[in-house]
This record gives sequence, C-alpha cells and structure tokens, in this order.
Amino acid sequence: MSHFLSNETIKLIIATASFVAILVIVFFIYRFTFLFLKKKVALTAGRLDDFILNLFKIPSLWLVYWILLKIFTHIFLSDFSFFPYLLHINTLLLIFSITWICIQFIRAGTYYLQSKLDITTVDNLNARKSLTQLKVFKNIANSIVIIISIAISLLTFEQARTIGVSLLTSAGIIGIIVGFAAQKSIGMILAGIQLAITQPIRIDDVVIVEGEWGRIEEITLTYVVVKIWDERRLILPVTWFLEKPFQNWTHTNANITGTIFIYVDYSFPVEIIRTVLPGMLKGNPDWDGRLWNVQVTNTTDQNKEIRILLSSADASKNWDLRTRIREELIDFINANYPDTFTKIRIKTV
Repeated sequence: MSHFLSNETIKLIIATASFVAILVIVFFIYRFTFLFLKKKVALTAGRLDDFILNLFKIPSLWLVYWILLKIFTHIFLSDFSFFPYLLHINTLLLIFSITWICIQFIRAGTYYLQSKLDITTVDNLNARKSLTQLKVFKNIANSIVIIISIAISLLTFEQARTIGVSLLTSAGIIGIIVGFAAQKSIGMILAGIQLAITQPIRIDDVVIVEGEWGRIEEITLTYVVVKIWDERRLILPVTWFLEKPFQNWTHTNANITGTIFIYVDYSFPVEIIRTVLPGMLKGNPDWDGRLWNVQVTNTTDQNKEIRILLSSADASKNWDLRTRIREELIDFINANYPDTFTKIRIKTV
C-alpha cells in the first residue's frame, strides 16, 4: 500500500512539473506571437486592430491555459480520487473564460461603434445621442452576461440545483420579499434604461443641477456623473433626472445666447454701446455672428440696467465671450465716461 502511494505521489510530482514546464514554454511562444502581431498592427493606419489585440491579450492566453489544464487533468490525473473536483473546477473556469471573452467582445464592439462617432464637431447632437445609448446599453449587456454566467456557475453545484427546485414552490413569496427589498435598486436600473431611451440628458450635455454648471461626463445604469466647471464631480442617481426639474442648455443644439448686465447712471448714452460693441465682437472667435443686442431692461431711482445679449456656438465659448466683452465695456466706460457709473444721490432738505 505504501509502495502504491509512493508511486502515485511520484507520478503526481512528475506530471505537475511537466505541466508547469509546458505552461512556461507556451507563455514564451505566446509572448513572441503577440509581439509579432503587435508590430504588424502598428503598421496599419487605424487604431481598432491595436485596441482589439490589447483587449484579447490576456483572455486568449487564459483560454489556452484552460485547454492545457483540461488535457492535463484527463491524461495524468484521471486515476486520482480528486479528479471529479478538478472536472468541476475546469467547468467553472470554462464558464468564467467564456464570460470574460464575451465582455471583451462587447467592449470591442462598443469601441468600434464609438470610433464612428465624432463629438468634437460643432453640430454633435446625433453623435452624443448615439454615444449615450451606446454606453448605457453596453452596461446592460455586461450585466446580463455576468448574471447569466453566475447563474450557470451555481447550477453546476448539486446543492444549488436542489435549493433551486425547492425554492420554486415558494417563488411567489420570495419574489414579493425580494421585490420590496430591492425595489430602489431595480427602480434605478429601469430608470437608467428609460434615461437611455428618452434621453433628457446625453453625454457632454451642458446642464445646471443643484445650482451648479457642468457637463454630463458619464451615464451608467444607476448614477450620472456631472463634471462641474471647477473640476469637481457631482454624482447623482439616474432617478434625479427623471423626477426633478433641471436646465439642459444643449438638449436640441449647442448654440446659446448669454447676457451681460451693466448698471450706469441716467446720463450715460446707451447708443454709444451699440456703436462700439460690433468692433469688440469683430474677430472674436467666441462669437458665432448670429446675434447681439443692447437694450435698457430696467430702471431704478439710482441707475438704469443695460442688457447686452451675445450668441456663441456653445456654453463654454459664451462664458469666455461674456467675460471678455464685460471687461472691455467697463474699461471703455471708465476711460470715456468715468462719471456715469451708478451714483447714490443724497437729497438734502
């Protein structure tokens, strides 16, 4: 008996050492092949093949190792008592490998479709609409693949199958309990899908939420990331955009009209601003040439309010345009009409 165990142990050691040596050899062959392919794809004009090659770099090696492990266990370890457990581990590894590869295929398809979209153009509404749907449905596809793989993995355990059959008899009660427990989570996921279809917001939309100006940076199934103008990030649940009012400055297009208010004394001639403003706007890259207007919109006992409207191609350019023109107007008034800024009049009796 001891002699049999000794031979079995020696056989296991030799088989394991041989398997490790094969893995090392395969790794170097794989590495050489990968470097060769990397040089080839580097010569092509597009970046899609580079992305796909890097994407499947590790999953492909993992799949080769799984095949070698499958062969190794059947040839060298089929006589051992723990062989059924190795078969179960092999099955789980196959499920996880297929899941990994499916997710990588989803990423590759998303990258390919995203490369067809150009959101850097001025009229990028359709591109942003497609990009938003692409990102949300990619998350949905990944979630479905992961849930299916976990379910299949659990079904490989006999205990899990037995529990599953027994749970069918009380599925209604458990469904109600789970529904109440996870209603907020499920509601947010459904809200994320609704957000992708109805699209009150899109990637790169300019919005004002919670009194903050920013751009939609990321949309997931459960939350939205808003990049604030000062580089902060505002994280909001997707339900927020379906239940509360907010401003979307780029919902139909990026064009925007901004406002400058100047408060001056009654003695200031408004017509002079209408005369000098075109010269200030001429040559300014932030003005799109669509609109400018000067009007007195309000008066008080101390001053009059002059409103200047200026148009730009997007909100960022309009902000820069308004700050620049405001500075120039203040300097112009200070240089030419220094006595016409708002005064506080005191009446003596």
